Amino acid sequence: MTDSLTLYSYWRSSAAYRVRIALNLKGMDYVIAPVHLVRDGGEQHRAEYRDINPQQLVPTLVDGGRVLRQSLAIIEYLDDAYPDTPRLLPGTTRRCARVRAIAQMIACDIHPLGNLRVLQYLERELHADETQRLAWSRHWITAGFDALEAVLAGDDATGAFCDGDTPTIADCCLVPQVYNARRFGVSLDPYPVIERIDAACRGLDAFRRAVPEAQPDAPASTI
Repeated sequence: MTDSLTLYSYWRSSAAYRVRIALNLKGMDYVIAPVHLVRDGGEQHRAEYRDINPQQLVPTLVDGGRVLRQSLAIIEYLDDAYPDTPRLLPGTTRRCARVRAIAQMIACDIHPLGNLRVLQYLERELHADETQRLAWSRHWITAGFDALEAVLAGDDATGAFCDGDTPTIADCCLVPQVYNARRFGVSLDPYPVIERIDAACRGLDAFRRAVPEAQPDAPASTI
């Protein structure tokens, strides 16, 4: 097992949250290098971090001399590079496609529209007030969860988790997005399957250790 993994992370970043879950599920040791996305205009914009990640986003994973960016790519890298750890993608082509699709529904279609830089643009450039920004976030989470609930509820492949009875990359994406839904005041009542899977995940130690409030850079008031 490697001891050289460093994860550049922000405690409340959904994308970093996904990777923390994945690392924990795979039983991997890693060090958190906090990148505060708000303080002093955002530490992700500093030159030293831009050299690591030109997109100025988290997470970034450094594995020895390798620099990995983008949460889904990082998680799939971990599956390929460390095959002796628990797999986060199923063993069949069809199930892999299904799991990737669920993960991408969240990571590509729901999450980016409520990301910090989008909300900051709405505020600074379009002069959207807090109420308008909150309505924006709730709208896109609700639209995404409507579709996601239908996908999960309508397929026998859904089990205790998004796919079967073992957590996958899909669950790594789902739980942080449910966290965001609660944060923005989106009711989960219309989404019983999503809520059930989230509860099953949060019952596992790997998910509990990844929660934002448990991170070393979380404000003391949240702990």
